[in-house]
Amino acid sequence: MSFTMIAEATPRLNRSELAIPGSNSKFIEKAPASMADVIFFDLEDSVAVDQKDQARSNVIQALNDIDFGRKTVSIRINGLDTPFMYRDVIDVVEQAGHKLDLIMIPKVGTAADVYAIDMLVTQIENSKKITKRIGFELLIETSLGMQNINSIAGASRRNETMLLGTADFAASTKAQTTRIGGANPNYGILTDPAEDGTRLFHWGDMWHYALARMVVAARANGLRPVDGPFGDFRDEKGYLVATKRAVSLGCEGKMVVHPSQIDIANTLFSPSDAEIAQARKILKAMAAAEQAGAGAVSLDGKMIDIASIRQAEVIVQKAERIANG
Repeated sequence: MSFTMIAEATPRLNRSELAIPGSNSKFIEKAPASMADVIFFDLEDSVAVDQKDQARSNVIQALNDIDFGRKTVSIRINGLDTPFMYRDVIDVVEQAGHKLDLIMIPKVGTAADVYAIDMLVTQIENSKKITKRIGFELLIETSLGMQNINSIAGASRRNETMLLGTADFAASTKAQTTRIGGANPNYGILTDPAEDGTRLFHWGDMWHYALARMVVAARANGLRPVDGPFGDFRDEKGYLVATKRAVSLGCEGKMVVHPSQIDIANTLFSPSDAEIAQARKILKAMAAAEQAGAGAVSLDGKMIDIASIRQAEVIVQKAERIANG
């Protein structure tokens, strides 16, 4: 291990993160009944320009009047390049900051973007004597943000989550796709000709590099990496595969654009009963070895290294958070 220790962000369940337009009062009222771990009220892309003020008022009222129980509640503010961002931060945090867990910053391009919001939120918290620190979610969806992703991840002690926004990222890089997540039929390779001259086309994952890079930047700074949305909510199999990919790469969860996607995300980002049982066995074996003064730990005829023990601890802690959720 390096002498540099990674401070982990505030632990939260982040398996599913559901977007709710701040302009839709009906959806806002249904939010507490959702099975999503995180609810984020959107003041940005899903809200028309002429509805920005009303959406902001709707979210403030919801935060003050609705009991969201143990759910994590976030708001996605408008971008720093818009005339709406400062009022999003000031009005929501001043009037309902004590009920807010996270602020999602869209299209983060530089560490200075995070610093600017941090300064503003800190002043409001101090002025209003808000004792619960509001955390940040960082939405990486531009080529500039990807270029500066490491410095962005470490830009503030408020940082908790890093998310990949594939639609805007594709637009920023001028990628030739109009899909929100998912596969691209033009992104693949052709095999060499077989003896009969036939060649096979294998589809590739055009989001692999961006997602893997985000996961590394997030984990290296103690943040939770969360995969972006899968736009075609009618394609359950496609969403299932995309979610499994995110799990395999080390993501903590996935954004969901429709309630039908929540159960898949919650299930795949949760440890299985078998994994939990094995993790508890590992920790029990470790405790027995320590009590006996043994320097090595074995289980079922196999040596257990420190990495396995840490993984077991993570699994058990997550299982306990799910049970208490």
